[in-house]
Amino acid sequence: MRFPQACTCETAVRLPGISDLSSDLSGAKRRIIERLKRAESTTAPELAAEFGLTDTAIRQHLEALESAELVERVNAPSAGRGRPPVHWRLAPSASSLFADRHGDLSVELIASIRSALGEDALGQVVRERAARQLATYRSALKGSASVADRVQRIARLRTAEGYLAEAVESGDDITLVEHHCPIRDAADSCAGLCSAELDLFQRALGTDVVVAREQHLLDGGQRCAYRVTLA
Repeated sequence: MRFPQACTCETAVRLPGISDLSSDLSGAKRRIIERLKRAESTTAPELAAEFGLTDTAIRQHLEALESAELVERVNAPSAGRGRPPVHWRLAPSASSLFADRHGDLSVELIASIRSALGEDALGQVVRERAARQLATYRSALKGSASVADRVQRIARLRTAEGYLAEAVESGDDITLVEHHCPIRDAADSCAGLCSAELDLFQRALGTDVVVAREQHLLDGGQRCAYRVTLA
């Protein structure tokens, strides 16, 4: 079976506090993003005065950032006659431009649990997480009769969790392919997370199938892949 090639992205620009900015963001646009990160909202004239630019130039930058879904307009209440001023703020999608240490935090928490409570306690935490996932997956699979449909639904759930998953059919078998691992750092620190996922898929998909891992990122594979066959 041939899997689609996973895409790769390179960071074009890095600034303190901001990561992975696309190369088409000018210095002025980056400054606007940083400024809006520090404010609940602000107006174009306020930004123009602060940056020493014309209102027209600032609005052009804001409109470009709006088209990229990085900023959004907020209509403030009017303080008098006339149209209320348009305020600007960062859009939720702009959060991806800033450094995220969730991975580091996960690794630190795993190390702390292992150190303070021991390996058995860490295993219990992993099993509890898997049990919660299993309940969610089983609920989503209700009313799904065919194996293909079940795997497709799991793929959609995993994609929503950040795994960039898809179901690839090959003859009578179907493979759940995950092109990205959003918990890679945590999995490096706690092998039980990966073991739990294989068991999770088996229990969620049912006793009429057998799930086998064919590729594994932590073993040097380009992705994780799980073949699902009829039992």
